[in-house]
Amino acid sequence: MGLAEEVGSVLDDQALMEALNSTPVVEGHCQDRWGDDCALDGWAREHGGLGGDGEERRWLRAARDALQEVHTDPSARTRLRGVLADVRRVPRLGATGVVWDLEAPPERRLAVELVLAWADTEERMPGRLRPCENPECRLFLLDRSRANTGRWCSMKVCGNRLKARRHQARARETPRPE
Repeated sequence: MGLAEEVGSVLDDQALMEALNSTPVVEGHCQDRWGDDCALDGWAREHGGLGGDGEERRWLRAARDALQEVHTDPSARTRLRGVLADVRRVPRLGATGVVWDLEAPPERRLAVELVLAWADTEERMPGRLRPCENPECRLFLLDRSRANTGRWCSMKVCGNRLKARRHQARARETPRPE
């Protein structure tokens, strides 16, 4: 059982991926789907958050931004520590054994659960959550392939695009017979 399950987190891999992939590049420009308060509030309500709370929005954006950068920026871990500060897991006896309750300020609970979902994914599937290898893409992938060889968020979009560029570059470098 992973950490997120132990504390009864409502966030799963899909919710984590929605959060990580909420800043896609569209037609060459980075979009922030969570930049719109209404959109973020909807996501928060859908996942058991308060929805409509400015502090909850601030914590969710901070957690998302740090999680997006944790693979490339060591200071992101420090920011994650800020999200988790003064949070506790408290055991209680449940019907089937010990259950861990999460104690966090209400405005920070969903951001904490987002970090716990990330930690749970990293624990269950080490090295499989990563950014797309297309440098122009901001999306993440969760590689579920047996060989753990996934490189792109989408083979159809990023994979084909990069392969086509490499092919064109090789074709330009190869001298043509006259």
